[in-house]
Amino acid sequence: MREVAVLVVGAGPAGLAAAARLAAAGVRRVEVLDREQQAGGVPRHCAHGGYGTWLHPLTGPEYARFLVTAAQGAGAAVRAGVTALDWAGPLALHTVGALGPEVIGARAVVLATGARERPRAARLVPGTRPAGVYTTGELQQAVHLYGQHIGKRAVVIGAEDVSYAAADTVRAAGAMVVAMVTDLPRPQTAPARALNARLRQGVPLLTGTTVTELLGHGRLSGVRVRHHDGRTAVLPCDTVVFTGDFVPDHELARRGGLILDAGTRGPAVDGSLHTSRPGVFAVGSVLHAVESAATAAREGAHVADAVLERLAGAERSQAVPLMADPPLRWIAPNRVTPADRLPYVLRTTASLSRPVLHVTQDGRYLHRERLRAAVPNRTVKLTARWTHRVDPKGGPVRVTLTDR
Repeated sequence: MREVAVLVVGAGPAGLAAAARLAAAGVRRVEVLDREQQAGGVPRHCAHGGYGTWLHPLTGPEYARFLVTAAQGAGAAVRAGVTALDWAGPLALHTVGALGPEVIGARAVVLATGARERPRAARLVPGTRPAGVYTTGELQQAVHLYGQHIGKRAVVIGAEDVSYAAADTVRAAGAMVVAMVTDLPRPQTAPARALNARLRQGVPLLTGTTVTELLGHGRLSGVRVRHHDGRTAVLPCDTVVFTGDFVPDHELARRGGLILDAGTRGPAVDGSLHTSRPGVFAVGSVLHAVESAATAAREGAHVADAVLERLAGAERSQAVPLMADPPLRWIAPNRVTPADRLPYVLRTTASLSRPVLHVTQDGRYLHRERLRAAVPNRTVKLTARWTHRVDPKGGPVRVTLTDR
């Protein structure tokens, strides 16, 4: 067994930010593993802008290179093409890479394994099995990393931020977006972005519509859709992109017996991003699929402080379960201690205008906060300014969303 101080699994924004902060704080032997052949995570194949800061805007590939350079410059070892297979002990992992199998032990492990979109098969869409079926990640890699031809006419399934990014990629590849399809009554992106796609780029948006079948042999020839009123139609296309519907890459967490949150389906963590196993932390999209790269990087920097406390021998605080009541789908982190300061991210299943978030414990009010809006597939944020009111010996803390 080879020993390191901190082992980070996943070289995306969260893992690289954690490694950079730890190495800069003086921790020697910080190592980052990633199964891809290049480090940087999803931003590597997101050729659009929106990364970095207002003063220093970056494209996805530029942002990925910046994060890798920062981690390596601080002294962390970043190893691409290495896969973590399974646990070899409480704080040790079996890995395999170009040099063969290896067992790596650590004083702390940070899981930053990210998330993935569910493919067509997992969404139970019937029909034939033709070529031309992608998820957003597959599409972006094919176009931006490998320069592949994807077809001429594409249907994008979904109408959230990632769906509009997929539509941009389709156009960058020289293809036409036939339509965007969502089963919800309205798009789940910024109104300006939705209007720009519909009016300036001429992309039709079919709301209240479900894809019921893929057609074609050899190559996709069309998709059959059903509208909310029962009408059906066929959209001729040779490419279809399934977007959104993210799930955490939580295989290592499950193999390690870590407690998973029923809402997020990722590891259950407190505000310091401790998991249920001492010495194991989780960060980024494996906790909440999926948030922005900036949120992941911010959590990576945040978890470094908790890891430093672990290395210094600090005691871990007892956490209270944090529950999200319908119409909220989930909240992360989903455990809370009075010392937590990391803001919470939530998702809802209902569209509400000017709703109110209520935080209670054992019938006692801890916090009340009014939001501008709540939309499915878009992030709702909750401040952590109320956590000092939590009773560590009390019952679960509940978060509810109401229209007043």
